[in-house]
Amino acid sequence: MLIDQHQRIHNYLRISLTDSCNFRCAYCMPNEQIECLPNSHLMSTDEIEKIARTFVDLGVKKIRLTGGEPLVRKEFPEIARRLAKMPVELTMTTNGVLVHKYIELFKEVGIKTLNVSLDSLNRETFFKLTKRDQFQQVWDNILLLLDNGFRIKINAVALNGIVEHEIGDFIRITKDLPLHVRFIEFMPFSGNHWKSDKVITAKQMLEMVGQEFEVEKLQDEPHATAKKYKAIGHRGTFAFITTMSEHFCGDCNRLRLTADGKMKNCLFGKEEIDLLGSLRKGEDILPLIHVSVKRKHAILGGQFTPNYQKTEAEKIENRSMIKIGG
Repeated sequence: MLIDQHQRIHNYLRISLTDSCNFRCAYCMPNEQIECLPNSHLMSTDEIEKIARTFVDLGVKKIRLTGGEPLVRKEFPEIARRLAKMPVELTMTTNGVLVHKYIELFKEVGIKTLNVSLDSLNRETFFKLTKRDQFQQVWDNILLLLDNGFRIKINAVALNGIVEHEIGDFIRITKDLPLHVRFIEFMPFSGNHWKSDKVITAKQMLEMVGQEFEVEKLQDEPHATAKKYKAIGHRGTFAFITTMSEHFCGDCNRLRLTADGKMKNCLFGKEEIDLLGSLRKGEDILPLIHVSVKRKHAILGGQFTPNYQKTEAEKIENRSMIKIGG
């Protein structure tokens, strides 16, 4: 088992398959001309399988495939099929634009839940955020996934100046559709021009929702990052991921593997250990994994305090979100 010095058990691994994406969201990929890694620097299908199996042998029960956009990786089907043979729950995060091509594959490999990133329900706003006129394709694919029995969580980054105008629209789509909308407080990463006044907190958003809807608090799942609610009479739910205003580090069970095979024990941590480099040298990566877990900080990667208003983003040492993995 992977237990850190704060007695947290880690059984959830997020694997980034690529740092390439077909969207250009500013908070994730701050430089539209950012250079993606050459294929030789990415973990191969065999390497992903070997590293993942090592984590599974250490007690990992859930694997989430992320990117960039994982579905732009041409080897995605083979990677998914190999991981599906392991005794894990397999899930993924996607921007949704390509999922219509992979519905049958998802069923084959046992993916039952997908997180779809969607920050706006307005076509023009969607285009401004992503630099791509693909809203209708994404929305059609969300409906397609629902029609095929998948459980869908929508991840919406709560961007100042946007979420205030759309939060009611997001709640309304949960009236007749069994969607689970999650509003994510804006988080600081390298180059994304984060400032504390750009953060809209869960408390503020809940007050906005309460002006129009009668809501009830739902029971949160173990290790949950989201605080769940439901508008009375709605089929779906909504939630807030309160990374900035109320961190949930005390119950963290997550580890990350970047597309270039670096292990990160925290989304905000600057420390990385090169598992892929050691694997390619024929070295045992097991001790490195244990070292990484033992180094995990108590909260927020040891880079800033729970008082987000005092956070100095320019002093945080980390990658951009596209280089970490969603």
